[in-house]
Amino acid sequence: MSSYSCSSSVSESKQIIALVELLKLVSEENRLKMLCVLRRGEHCVCEIMENVKMSQSLISHHLSELKQAGIVVDDKRGLRVYYSLTDKGKQITNSLFSILKRVAYTKVSADQGGEK
Repeated sequence: MSSYSCSSSVSESKQIIALVELLKLVSEENRLKMLCVLRRGEHCVCEIMENVKMSQSLISHHLSELKQAGIVVDDKRGLRVYYSLTDKGKQITNSLFSILKRVAYTKVSADQGGEK
């Protein structure tokens, strides 16, 4: 059993607000696609464009928000900017995609008449 419990403390309320903001940020479909690409390693915006089929300006906007949240970091090399996940970003994306695997497994089990 988890040692975590919900309470009405100010500290707890701040943590919940921070979690809500993080979930809003990463639950946007395009950002989630970009995080999926960045899970495979460092990529420049042009490479991300090929994978998520979005404009350069929209990708840059989303990456800026992810960078502001400390989820990605950039590295400018010549005319290109390369993005990669921070340690925090790796933890977050690993957690998110782990949830996805569990949800997919639960759905498959339920569809096959197994337990949920």
